[in-house]
Order: sequence, then structure tokens, then C-alpha cells
Amino acid sequence: MGEVIYDVSRFTDYDIYLFREGNHLRLHEKLGSHGMTVDGIDGTYFAVWAPDAQNVSVIGDFNGWGPDSHHLRLKDNACGIWEGFISTASRGAHYKYHIASKYNSYRVDKGDPFAFYCETPPQTASIVWDLGYEWNDAEWMEKRQRYNSLNSPFAIYEVHLGSWRRVPEENNRSLTYREIAEHLAGYIKDTGFTHVEFLPLMEHPFYGSWGYQTSQYFAPTSRYGTPQDLMYLIDYLHQHDIGVIMDWVPSHFPGDEHGLVYFDGTYLYEHADTRKGFHPDWNSYIFNYGRNEVRGFLISSALFWLENYHIDALRIDAVASMLYLDYSRTHGEWIPNGHGGRENLEAVDFIRRLNRAAYEKHQIQTIAEESTAWPMVTRPTFTGGLGFGMKWNMGWMHDMLEYLSKDPIYRKYHHNNLTFSIWYAFTENFVLPLSHDEVVYGKGSLIGKMPGDDWQKFANLRLLLGYMYAHPGKKLLFMGGEFGQWREWNHDESLNWHLLQYTPHQQIRRWVGELNHFYRKEPSLHELDFEAGGFEWIDCNDWEHSVISFIRKGKSSDIMLAVCNFTPVPRYNYRIGVPAGGFWKEVLNSDAQEYGGTGHGNFGGVEAEPIPFHGRHHSLSLTLPPLGIIFFKKEA
Repeated sequence: MGEVIYDVSRFTDYDIYLFREGNHLRLHEKLGSHGMTVDGIDGTYFAVWAPDAQNVSVIGDFNGWGPDSHHLRLKDNACGIWEGFISTASRGAHYKYHIASKYNSYRVDKGDPFAFYCETPPQTASIVWDLGYEWNDAEWMEKRQRYNSLNSPFAIYEVHLGSWRRVPEENNRSLTYREIAEHLAGYIKDTGFTHVEFLPLMEHPFYGSWGYQTSQYFAPTSRYGTPQDLMYLIDYLHQHDIGVIMDWVPSHFPGDEHGLVYFDGTYLYEHADTRKGFHPDWNSYIFNYGRNEVRGFLISSALFWLENYHIDALRIDAVASMLYLDYSRTHGEWIPNGHGGRENLEAVDFIRRLNRAAYEKHQIQTIAEESTAWPMVTRPTFTGGLGFGMKWNMGWMHDMLEYLSKDPIYRKYHHNNLTFSIWYAFTENFVLPLSHDEVVYGKGSLIGKMPGDDWQKFANLRLLLGYMYAHPGKKLLFMGGEFGQWREWNHDESLNWHLLQYTPHQQIRRWVGELNHFYRKEPSLHELDFEAGGFEWIDCNDWEHSVISFIRKGKSSDIMLAVCNFTPVPRYNYRIGVPAGGFWKEVLNSDAQEYGGTGHGNFGGVEAEPIPFHGRHHSLSLTLPPLGIIFFKKEA
């Protein structure tokens, strides 16, 4: 039997007090496994929350996985924390908690909810590990407030790490965290994105969930390496001035036996009533946001990634499913709140606490994937908002993809899809997402949604991307969309990088690169993304020709004019009103030949004429390229 020293604890009375009231936000420093030296003896301290356990022991490769070797001690009945020091367990040891419940003779082997590292699935053991790493991103961390400001450009490249690029010579394996670092950083720099957003990298049992069925909230997936390897990747990206956004899933968790579900023979992390505790869409379990200890667990996880992994922003998945008690449920399948409503008041309180804690000490952003019209998602909590920094604009995405999927001859009958987003564009701080969700499950690739022959497909894609960069809001593009991948995304395969040997795919990537660098360089395209003063329609009513024109403004006097033609018919001598006379330089044109276009344009720019139009004293007579967007900048 291995030695267990019981009179060792990392918990003070104050820790227990904070834990019980849900305000201990550094639980990962107390619970879990931690290397310690006691009376000159090296070993590992273990602590786990299991208030309805009759007995808890640590089983592992250091005791032959025997449940009778190392029993933990219950610190006190009120807090339900079991703890103990094991001298024979050291860094790298594999372990689980063997839990014997007070009820129904239930016994189970559980992974550590606070483990920093785990075995690679389908193996399920936790691993004793530390988080030691020498960071080299001090320069980034000092200036990231500027990069993360709501007035700064956000051009986000969304990445599923396991399928971005694979090694076909080695059984089609994924790149490791360290292997991908140089390739990904170089590619992002070359294409001009400001941030990379990773689909969840927390440990998850089922690879096909893309990480959205998270089982370990403090451990990166070991499929690609160790915690230090992930730190190296983030460090490397920061050293190349690339921000890192991580998807994080506090909305639900899977029902794998080794995970959080029915942890101590009771519904500890989830609700007991399936009308509140089970998610019908994903066959998963919903956190009990009203339980103090669970709330502390989740907020500790969020802060853990922000602090220990230097994450610059957390994108919170499936927020709508958290906010509504009747989400994906019919009558009789949900329980109203105390006021009889459908709002999940406990989840609302949790979200507000989470955002207050995240923003209190960190120069970061939280981004909500919220698909409904819930008000004030990105407004401060003290005004009644949820406190997020930004929110995905799902409405814009759906409207634009529906509009552009139609043959141009029918687009004039759907002009409202093109313009409606501006009516609400400044009610929240929006990100415009062309995300992974739109290129899976038979939806086809981004370019595959476009109508017409191949030339028109590429032209439509250039136009969609150009309009996204001209439209108020931050930008997000899922990997593969930047070079026009034909096949919809498959998480088991690499992106089709071989397509870049063909000119049209090279040209669409060049266009994305130009857009990114142009967007970053021009303050008028990003400084006032979330303020109505940064946008002004010239003409949104020419539905007959499917043409729109508008102005973007920054904090200075610079003005950017964007004109979009959503038909394959060039428009000659097309007149639009402008707010000032002088020369309007054509600064970017999606129909330029280097991007695969026909070369229609305005020979570098147009002099404004004193001809009133669109309620303005001056106007321009333009050539509008087919399926194209052109940008003009007023010269001083």
C-alpha cells in the first residue's frame, strides 16, 4: 500500500467559503492533482469534489489501479472535497478517481475534472502534469489591448487544427501543436488575418464532435501534444503578432462515463430533471448554473485559459441554448422560470458573472455565438446587458448566403436580404461569420453555394467576401474558404491544398489577402464598426439592378465609398451621389484581372461632377464591374 499523508491540504477556510458560495475563481489551483513536497518527500496532492461519495480513492499506474490502495480523506461534510497526498505518484502518472457513492451501491472510475493533461482518446485516464513554460510573448501581451480593441481590425481565420493540414505520408496524421506553429503563422501572416480562432482544443472523447463535446475543461486535447506544446503554438503566433481566439463550451457536456455526468452517483454538475439537464439536440447534459460550485468550476475554466494559455478571446458556443429554457423543446418538455417565463435566469446570472470576471483583470474579448434577438448581448452588465464584447451576426450570414445562392436574375426579388442587416447592425457589436457550420452536413462549400459557371462562382465569392469586408462588423472566415475549396469540409481530411496550383484558386486567395491588408490599413473600414456614425447609405434602393452603394467612415476625415453590383451585367455610366467634390481614387476592385476578373473598372478613379444626385451636390459616373465590388477613397 502506497503512503498517503492526510494532514496536507491546499484549502484554507477562506477557500472553502469562496468555493461554497461560487466565488472561488481559481479552483484549478486547489482541486485536481498538484506536485508537492511534504517533509522532504516528493509526491502529488489530489483533491476532488464529490459530496455524495461514501468513499473516494485514487487508482493509477502507481498502484496497479487498485481501489483499496490510496483512499482520500473527506475534508469536511459541508464542502464535499476529498483530498490526500500520495508520495508514489509523480509527474506523468496516469490516474482516475474510484468513487463509491452513498446511493444504490454505485461505483465508477472518473477522470479528474481539473486535470491539466489526459490520455489520448479513446483512452480516458488523467495524467499528473504541471504547467511550467517559459513564455516569450511579453511584447504581444503588453500591446494586445490595442490589437483587441473594439476599434481595431479583427480579421479572424477560423481553424480546425486536426484537419487544416495533414501528413499523407504518415497515415494521414494531423500536425502536432509544434509542427503546425510555423506553417500556420506563416500562412496567416501571408494572407493578412489578424487573429486565428481554434475550434475547441479542450479534451473531448469523440473527434467527430470537433471539440464541442468537451469532457475536460482544464486540459488541452493530447491528440496534438502536451500542454506545453499548445503553449508553444500560442506563443509562436503571438510572436508573429497574431491573436488567438479559443472556442469554449459551457453550454453542455457529453455523457461519457469517465466524465462529469452523474459524477458521485448524483446529478452533481447537471440538473436532475432532464427537462433542464438534458440537451435533446446533442444528447448531452446541461450544467446546473444555479449551483454555486458548478458556476465556480466553469468560470475557473474560462480564466484558466485566459491566464495560463495567454488566450486573447474566448468565443462562447451555443449561448442561445443557455438562455432559453425551451430551446429545442416542445410544450411539456421544459420548466418555466420562477416568473413563468422561458428565460433561464440562472444561466443569465452565470454569463454576467463570467464576463465580469473575464474583463476585470484581462485585456481580452468574449464573443457570443448567439442566434436569437436576445437584447443587449454585447452591452455592459451594469446596464442590464450580458457583458460580451462581441456577438456573431447569424442573421447577416443566413441572409447573405441565401441571397447569393440565387441566380442573379432573381436577386432583385430578394433585395431585402442584402440590406436588412444594416437596420440592426449597431444594436450589438457584431462579428460577420462565414464559419465552419456553413460548410458541413451537406451544405456544400462556400464557393459551391454560388450559382453559375466556374467564372461566376469565383466572382460571386469575391463579391461576397468584398461585401463582408465593406460591411460594418468584424470578419470571420473558415479555413478553405480563402482559396475556394470545392469540397465541403471533412474533419478527417486535410484541406485541398493542391488546388492552389490552379490559377483561379491562387487568385481568390490573393483577393482575400488584399482585402485583409486593405481592411487593416484603412481606419474607415474598422474604427467605427459598432457605431452608426461609421456607415452611411448612398443608395440601398436600386433593387432593379441589384446594386448598392454606401460610405464607411473612421474617426478622421477619411471616407471610403463601396459600390456592389450583384449581377453579371456590367453597368456603364452608372451615376451615384457623393458627399464631396474632387477626385475619388479607385483603390480596390474585385474584378481586376489579377483576382480573376474581367478588368472592368474606372482607370484609377473618377472626378466628381457638380451634378446633384441621391440628394447630394456632387456625383460620379462609374463603370460597375459584373458581380463585383469596387472601393473608392476621396483624395485630400
